Amino acid sequence: MNIAKLSLRILLRDWRAGELFILTLALIIAVSSVATVSFFSDRVQRALVLESNQLLGGDLLITSDKPLLPSYTEYAHQIGLNTAHLTRFPSMISAGDNSILTSIKVASPGYPLRGELKLTQPGTAENPAPVVRVAHDIPQPGTVWVDEKVINALGVTIGDKIEVGASEMTIASQVESEPDHSVGFVSMNPRLLMHEQDLAGTGLIRPGSRINYQLLVAGEQKQVEEFGRWIKDKLSPSERVIGIQEARPEIRSALDRAGKFLNLAALASVVVAAAAIALAIRRFIQRHLDGCAVMRCLSATESDLLRLYSYYFIMLGLIASLFGCVLALFAQEFLSYWLEKLMAITLPPSGILPAVQGVFTGMVLLLGFALPPLLNLRQVPALRVIRRDLELANAHSLIGYGFGIAILAILFVWRAGSFELGIMVMLGFLLAIVLFGFCGWLLIKLLLLTRSPGSNAWNYGLANIRRRALPSLIQATALGLGLMALLTLTLTRNDLLQDWQALLPENTPNQFLVNVHLDQQEQLMAFLDEHAIARPDIFPMVRARLLEVNDHPINLDDYSDPRAKQLINREFNLSWADTLQPDNEIVAGHWWRAEAEADADATEHELSLEQGFAETVDLKLGDRLKFYTGGGDFTATVTSLRTVDWDTFNVNFFAVVRPGVLDNYPANYVTSFYLPPDKAHVMQELTRMFPNFLIIDVASVIERVQSMVEQVTHAIEFVFLFTLLAGFAVLYAAIASTQDERIYETAIFRTLGAKKQRLMWAWAVEFAVLGALAGCFAAAGASVLGYLIGKYALHINYAPSLWIGVVSILISVVGVTLFGLVGTRSTLSQTPLQVLRK
Repeated sequence: MNIAKLSLRILLRDWRAGELFILTLALIIAVSSVATVSFFSDRVQRALVLESNQLLGGDLLITSDKPLLPSYTEYAHQIGLNTAHLTRFPSMISAGDNSILTSIKVASPGYPLRGELKLTQPGTAENPAPVVRVAHDIPQPGTVWVDEKVINALGVTIGDKIEVGASEMTIASQVESEPDHSVGFVSMNPRLLMHEQDLAGTGLIRPGSRINYQLLVAGEQKQVEEFGRWIKDKLSPSERVIGIQEARPEIRSALDRAGKFLNLAALASVVVAAAAIALAIRRFIQRHLDGCAVMRCLSATESDLLRLYSYYFIMLGLIASLFGCVLALFAQEFLSYWLEKLMAITLPPSGILPAVQGVFTGMVLLLGFALPPLLNLRQVPALRVIRRDLELANAHSLIGYGFGIAILAILFVWRAGSFELGIMVMLGFLLAIVLFGFCGWLLIKLLLLTRSPGSNAWNYGLANIRRRALPSLIQATALGLGLMALLTLTLTRNDLLQDWQALLPENTPNQFLVNVHLDQQEQLMAFLDEHAIARPDIFPMVRARLLEVNDHPINLDDYSDPRAKQLINREFNLSWADTLQPDNEIVAGHWWRAEAEADADATEHELSLEQGFAETVDLKLGDRLKFYTGGGDFTATVTSLRTVDWDTFNVNFFAVVRPGVLDNYPANYVTSFYLPPDKAHVMQELTRMFPNFLIIDVASVIERVQSMVEQVTHAIEFVFLFTLLAGFAVLYAAIASTQDERIYETAIFRTLGAKKQRLMWAWAVEFAVLGALAGCFAAAGASVLGYLIGKYALHINYAPSLWIGVVSILISVVGVTLFGLVGTRSTLSQTPLQVLRK
């Protein structure tokens, strides 16, 4: 017997007979939901990276304090990438008697590769307002573009000449914003942009000069990734590659949150898909018991039946999965088109990987929940041909469900992209299954006590639940899981978006002042009061260099990570504070000891480090660090690790000590405050009054981060809507799984004289009770799961609301009742005689 051919014939027969409609529909919806989320998420993530790369000026940045090898540029061109060269260094420029320390950037044609460089042109007599335009080139040789700080400090205007080293150059335009202006505070000095042809004439490049050489590359993601892999092994110790993830911590945080949440949306789709497929498989197995019994009578072995239906499900899974991927492709194109029109952005095309993931997910879900029941199906007794009351052996049911859950757990970890997040969500659903089952059984028992004598609809509905206690529990649990996934997505979605909005409130600091002297603080505060600007906190800062760790001198060769080498090799900004800042949280160790305890061991100064910094440079609690400052050496012990919310744009430090430790060391002060757009002129006055201040304007950075968060918000809403649509598949599969039993029971009741209306009311009670159970399960589970995910995975605040329970139960009761009555309406159209003859 050719098992594969027979399997195909049975598959075609079942398809023509409509036997596969429920299972195929459930599988197609499962695959299409997962694949659509994957396609759409992939395109959104690519768009976010491209949007974020505008803050970098390219897709990758190679930087070094020595000239870069020409082979880097040659290879980039060879694989089809665009390049631009930058040379950055600080230098004094002057005009007449005025001079200012400026960050000079020398660019090659083609800069920037990503984002826009904007210039401000003076207004005309008719329209005095300045005009902002996008630059399509770089300064012509012999000219420079400068920012407002340079113009104010030197007292010059457009068209005036300034001295840059040994060259005299003309100011051609004023720079409004640069795409890579936000990559680190180093680039936020007063700045000047010039053509690379003018560099040699300035005479500023000399041995010992502090110069940073950079190469920007941009192009297709595949080529960029290839270039990144190629150059990784060719970098010298002084060179490193920077992507947007390394450029700004707040951008990295936004991208990480976006990725986690989009993966969470995909996880919800997987949960819904698993519930729908499990219910559809249950109905399929029930409808094929008689066929298996006949084949057993015709000498088919258990092995034959297992292989027969294994081939059957593999073919069905491949066909349905491919069809689901095609539907997903069209669905994500529609959603992407809508998003592009709504937000005026272009989403790059997706790769083929989401389609592969969709087919793989569909096959794993189907086989994970289908193969274990086949271990029971192959053991159907041949005697069932004449004894229809014989039930299917149940020896492998628990093992089967355990296997399906294990497969689901693997999918969770894979789809989450994070072992912690995947396991957390999976354990939450497993715990929910156990609790739902127990609570459902208990509630059903309590409801049965409410039955009163008589033949009303309430009694009939409860009787239906009692007769199908286990299937009713399975339905309520499956519906509860599906609704819990959707509610969890809703709860975390709302809280996440609120949290993101709270990260950048209207008064987020957008101006940083560095190099504030102690005797200037009162004068600065009076100036801010005069212009109705809220007084900010001022933080001390001492420059220091790390010399030793646990009495071992620092050796850069001990660090393989280029990022760690950079952090260790640079000067530290040490600060002190009595209390922990609101956007800091101790995650290991303790804050300062009591004064008496600290005084008893005054030689051991306490030091608090930012957790990410400590992990990068391999520092831990108890390490003794020796620093050198302008006032001498001092040693401190790491007594705590902190997380810092860099998204707040407040002043923060990697290293903090107790007040009094650094009193005898030279310090200056730094602060940040919010400057309303209508008070931009205040900064000109501030520059004239305090010429020693280094003023860092991050307003453009905040604006771009807010724009990116808004894009992520819209993407999440679209993903959520599609996941919500996929949830209805669970409800339909749950109702259809008991369709055959209802048809038979309806025939019996109608034979005994029951009216159609009475049966409809009984079903309405049954579905309402199941809906109420599912709503209770979903509300409780979503509240707990939302709290856990928010606290430990997404790091957002979530407080459960009683309204969630009310809304969940109401929606579940109404939805399950309506869908149940619509789905069972066809059972009343068949005559009792027709059903009983079957």
